[in-house]
Amino acid sequence: MAGDSFVEYVLDQLQRLGPVEAKAMFGGHGLYHGGVFFGVVYDGRLYFKTDETTRPDYEIRGMGPFRPNPKQTLKTYYEVPVDVLEDDEALVGWAERALAAAES
Repeated sequence: MAGDSFVEYVLDQLQRLGPVEAKAMFGGHGLYHGGVFFGVVYDGRLYFKTDETTRPDYEIRGMGPFRPNPKQTLKTYYEVPVDVLEDDEALVGWAERALAAAES
């Protein structure tokens, strides 16, 4: 899946979270819930906002930070593991933690 179909898939997987909006930005989409920016969909991948307490869950699974280009790395957004992405219940849990990180 690429492009808008992947964005639609992510939004469908996040339905249990409540209203999530995807806004086009920098060649991808930003994910917002209640006006809070908590995720990025870019190049067929999903990244969530992390903090010092949630980042190890991503790193231990071998997931890396968001790199929109070779010269830029956003170290607070990490790629969501595929098995989490495919499990809507797990994904909502990870999204709730990303929202908490974004709100702090």
